[in-house]
Formats: sequence, C-alpha cells, structure tokens
Amino acid sequence: MSENAPISSGDPDSASGAGPEPVSASGAPPARGPVVERVAAWSARHKWPVIAAWFGLVVIAFVLSGLVTGDQAHTTGPGEAGRGQRILNEQDVDGTARENVLVQERTPGGPFASDPELRQAVQDLVAALKTAPVSGILSPLDPGSGKRLISADGRSGLVVFEMTGTDDEKDAAFAASAKAVDSVREKYPDLRIAQAGDRSIAKATDEVYGDDYKRSEMLSLPLTLLILVVVFGALVAAGIPVLLSLSAVVATVSLVQVIKQVMPINSTVASMVLLIGMAVGVDYSLFYLRREREERAAGRTVGEALRITARTSGRAVVMSGVTVMLCLSGLFVTGIDVFRGMAVGTILVVGLTVVGSVTVLPALLAALGRWVDRGRVPWLGRRRTAAGESRLWAAIARAVVRRPVLLGGVAAVLLAVLSVPAFGMRLQDPALTNDLPRSNATVDAAARIQEEFPGGPSPAEVVVWGGRVHDPAVAKAVDGLHREVAASGGALGEPIQVDEVGNVLVVNVPLAGSGSDAASMRALEVLREKALPATLGEVDGIHYAVTGTTAGPHDFAARLHGRTPIVFASVLALAFVLLLAAFRSVAIPLVSIALNLLSVGAAYGVVTWVFQDGHLTSVLAFTSYGAVLSWLPLFMFVMLFGLSMDYHIFILSRIRERRLGGAAHRDSIVGGIAGSAGVVTSAAVVMVGVFTIFTTLSAIEYKMFGVGMSVAILLDATIVRGVLLPAIMTLLGRATWSMPGWLRRLPGDDSAAHAAAAVPAPPDAAPAETAGTR
Repeated sequence: MSENAPISSGDPDSASGAGPEPVSASGAPPARGPVVERVAAWSARHKWPVIAAWFGLVVIAFVLSGLVTGDQAHTTGPGEAGRGQRILNEQDVDGTARENVLVQERTPGGPFASDPELRQAVQDLVAALKTAPVSGILSPLDPGSGKRLISADGRSGLVVFEMTGTDDEKDAAFAASAKAVDSVREKYPDLRIAQAGDRSIAKATDEVYGDDYKRSEMLSLPLTLLILVVVFGALVAAGIPVLLSLSAVVATVSLVQVIKQVMPINSTVASMVLLIGMAVGVDYSLFYLRREREERAAGRTVGEALRITARTSGRAVVMSGVTVMLCLSGLFVTGIDVFRGMAVGTILVVGLTVVGSVTVLPALLAALGRWVDRGRVPWLGRRRTAAGESRLWAAIARAVVRRPVLLGGVAAVLLAVLSVPAFGMRLQDPALTNDLPRSNATVDAAARIQEEFPGGPSPAEVVVWGGRVHDPAVAKAVDGLHREVAASGGALGEPIQVDEVGNVLVVNVPLAGSGSDAASMRALEVLREKALPATLGEVDGIHYAVTGTTAGPHDFAARLHGRTPIVFASVLALAFVLLLAAFRSVAIPLVSIALNLLSVGAAYGVVTWVFQDGHLTSVLAFTSYGAVLSWLPLFMFVMLFGLSMDYHIFILSRIRERRLGGAAHRDSIVGGIAGSAGVVTSAAVVMVGVFTIFTTLSAIEYKMFGVGMSVAILLDATIVRGVLLPAIMTLLGRATWSMPGWLRRLPGDDSAAHAAAAVPAPPDAAPAETAGTR
C-alpha cells in the first residue's frame, strides 16, 4: 500500500485525514494543525524575517562572547579534593606548582658525580633559576638529599623547584624559569635539558587540545559537505545542513563563552559541541530535506510538501531532539563540573539545532523552492534528487519478517559476542605520556623523567583555612605531621613544605608511588585517615582538605562510581516515559531500551578490545595502558542513548505512519524500514564520519570516544534498526502498539499521535522518479 494513502482515523497533529489544505499565494502552508506544523508554517510564510532573525541570533551571540569578559568560573572536582581546590580558587591561589628539569647525557657516559659537564650544567641551572621568582630549589648536588635526585644509572639528574602565589604570579614565575632553562640548554647542546611539571604540562595540554580543536574544524566541515554532496547529488541541498549545523555550533560556542563567567565549563567542551552539533544538525536536516523531496517527487507543491514534512519529519525531529536533551541531562546527576559543563554545551547545541530545524530550515526551503535541487553533480544528480524507497533494505526487511527468529537471533548473537570483552573492562585514567603524544617536548620530558625516576614522590596539597590558621597550635600540628611521616613506613615522604597565601596554608606532603598507582592510593588513605586526624584534626577553629594530582582523580572516580547507577536509571526512566507518551505503546519503549543497551554493550566491548587489550595501536596511533578511561562508559552511555534515538524515532514514525495508513503489520514494518533507510543510512554515514575524526586527534580519550561512538552508530543504523527492530516487532505482532487502558490517561491523546501520519495522496500526482538503491 502506498505510504501516502489517506487514513480514516484522526490524529493529534491533524484536524482530519482529509486532503491537503489550501496554501497561501506564496506557496506556504496555512497556520493550522499541531504546534510543530504551525511553527513551520509560520516560518515558511515569513521566510525572510525568520532567516534574518536566525542569523541575527548567531551574530549577537558571537558579539556578546567578545563583550562579556572577566575571570571565568573555575572547574573543580568533586569531594574533598574539589572542596580544597575551591578554597584555593577563592583566594586566587592554585596551590603549589612543582617543576622538574632533567639534566641528562644523550649517550651513556660516566657517573653523574664524576662528570664535570653534568655537574657544571646543574650549577649553572641552579644559578639561573635563583634569578627567577621561584622557591624550594633542590638539585642532585645538594649534600645528603641530592642523592635521591640522581638516577639509578648515574647519567641523569633532576633539578626541582616550586612556584607559589596567585595564577598571575605563577605565570610570571613559569615564564622566567622557562627562559632560564632555555639559556642553559643553549649553553650545553650535548646534554638533554628538558622541563616538565605542573605548569608546563598544563600549558602543553592546552596546546594539544587547542590543536585538536583546529584539526577537528578543518576535517569535519569538508568531510560532512563531501558526504552530503554524494547523498543529495546537488550542491545547494548539500550546503543547507552544513549551514544550519555550523550556525548552531557558532551560536553555542559563543554562548558557552558567556556562560563560563558564571558556570565552570571545561575547555574540551568546544570540540564536543562542534562534532556533536555537526552530527545532529546534519541528521535533522536530512530527515527534513529528504521528506520534503519525497513529497515533491510525489507531485505535491512546495507548500504542501513543507506542511506534510513538518507534520511528519518535523515532529520526529522535535521528539528526537527532546529525547537527546533529556538523556544528556543525566550528566547533571553526576554533580561533577566537567560533566555539567559538557551537558550545558551539548544540550544547548542540540536545542538550537532543533529550533533551527523547525524555523529557519522550512524558511530556507520555502525561499529556495525547487532551486534546492540546483547544482546537480554529474552521475549523481538525477539519481539522488529523486526520493524513493531503498530496494536493498526493503529486501532485507522482507527476509527478516519472514524469518524473524533466525535472522534476529543471528544479529543478537553477533552483538552479544562483540559485548563479551566489556565484561573484563578495567577503568583507569591514563598517565600524561599515555594520553598525549610524545612528539610534544613537554610530554617527552615527562616520560623521560618517569623512566629515570620511577615512582617519584607526588605531593598532596593539604589546604588549611579558618579563623585560627595562624595560631601556634597549627604550627605545632604541622610539626606533628613530620612525626606521622616517620611513622608511615614510607607511605608519606619528606620534605614537607608549608606555603602561606593570604588566610590559607598549603602543606605539601609527598606521597609514595607514581601519583596514580596503588602505592599512591594507600599513601593518600594514610594521610587522610590517620596522619591528618592525629595532627591538624586536633586543632579547633580550622578546616582542612587534601587536594592535588592524586587526590583529585581519586575523588573524581569515587563520585563517578557512586553516581553512575543513578545516571543510568534516570536516563532509562526518562527515555521510557518520553517514548511511552510519544508512541502510546508500552512495548515500544521497552524494545527501544533493550536495543540501545545491546548496541551500547557492543560499543563497550569494541573499545575494551581495542584500547585495553591493545589492538590496532599502529592504525590508531596510541599506546595502550591496559585500561579504559574511568568516565568513558558513563559518557558514552548518555550520548549513545540520546543520539541513537534519532534513527529509532524516525524509523518508528515511518512504520507507524504506514500502519495508520491501513497497511498490514508486516507490510508497515517493511515499508517503514525501506522508506526511511535512505535517510538513516545517509545520516549514519555522516555521523560515523564526524565521530571518526575523533580518532585522528592526539588525546587517547578522544580516540576512545571516537571509536566507541562510530562503532555504536554503525551497528545501530544497520544491525539494530535494519534487522533486530523488524524481527522483534514481527514477533510481537499487534502487541507492538498495545497500550493498557489505565495508561491512556497519561498526558497526550492517542488520537493526537495519528495526525502526524495523516498524509493524503496528492491530487493527480505524477509518478516519482525511481531512486537507486541506497
């Protein structure tokens, strides 16, 4: 049965199932019908003001981001470490920054103690650093304590110094120290003199992430445009999704800069906004453009095509966007600044894209009319500008509905096999040298320092504040901490350094281990649970909190572990309620959740197999550290659960449209799959292409995210939606759309959902051009 055949039942989004309503002289649809249709109709009638308003919004956001300046909100971690960092931020203090300078022979030679060039280089370096505003300079030439700053093979020495004060003071001290190190390096070209530490590593990280963002910009736009040209076969049509997506991204990034003044947002949000914005923007534009083309190919006018597109694909876009945003809102539940900032950026770009899809997109299509098919590409133009069903996916769907148990079972087993490695997943954040490439000089220096001085002490920062912070009792407690260090059995180390900044004391206590291994975690526990309660904990009128490079990740992982089940439950509950209200069916949300969990599990398995088990290291250019990022499973779950609903809602909407048009249950499944396959396949290709860009970036966290998302989207658009979904719906039969009577009183009316499917056949419609298999 034709998809465009009229239906007899009413629909919440339509007044009746009658023929097309009259259109205005401009060809725009009238302002009647459901909200989405009315908004799109109004936008099409007032196309030029709407287009001007949209791009005016983008310009205003961009200008506003440049006008709103000042100190941005600091990103802090959760728990005790985050509390200590917030106190330091309030005092404009970032704790004590420690820098290390490696002085090393490039070729093996004599021991450090007897090598005159090495000793002279260290002396010159110490002298140069004393001219800079740094403190606590330690060198391998110091009597007694200097021995621990000479490597086991004797060919390397380590000069350590610290910087305290405000961020500006530390920046000035770092610049002066870097200049001093450079001057000594030039004097001794035969030696390796390399600097790495808190400040230099932070600077290098910002540079790498900044370069990654530029690279993602350079790759995502041309790649997306190229794919869209192939999809549409016309330059004008291909440019519209890019224009909508890019404008939404620019507006979002600009608004995020303003929001940063009052809410902490991590610098990596910009990259995520760009790639997520391009992905969903292209998806929503594809849904809209392909349906509008399909209706015009069926013989309808531009106005009629826009009205039907708004009622069908427009409604699906809004449903999908709301689902994505609700799923992303689960990141707020973590209570972690990084995730909350990520949620704000991604929800904002998805929300703007949805608004643009139902306003400026129909306005642009109304303004262009049939010019949207201009600029046809030879060999592709005629084939792609004609809308039609996919013969390939129609054949696959027919085979599945004939043998749902066999083919659905094979698909389920395949996903289950891909999920198996996930059961052995170990969560751990990488060291700097695993996360960033060693082609960066600072990263290479950090790696060499770790190689020559393994398990070097990593200081914990004990932040002390309160009304009695300067009392002698506090000084006495710090002296007592020295005794606790001696009694710790090596877990805590010397020397303990106390820095005073304003009304805050920062007590630096070295921890055993590398900073992230089991030894460091045990040392942190000894400090928090035993040493500090026995000393500073006995002083009334003060507060203290342990922060630093060991405590921060520890508290982050602890909060994440505790909140992950709550995030999962909230996302699943929100998705269930939304799909229940949208499709008026209990089976649909249950099936949707089950299928999404399968695709997420398969993505987890692939990420574990590749990155934890160390496969494809040369292809993806990374070094395996035997684990998966601690935050990746939760973030991927939220993102995938939201984004995969794009295809799911669109396909289900087309299937339901066929069913309400009078098609038999199995015919509606086959027709819905075949009718939506072109859009879903095209959208998946774009989204996989965009997420694949992550694998080309430097940081291993981006590579993991890119592989996981690409694999999940690919599986979701093929095996899950093309095989498993029709198989399960076939087995369920009419129970797919059943709704208990007591649930019919939920918000929304069952008849309301029918209007979106009320697509009448065009009068005297000309036969559509035959589209090739997609």
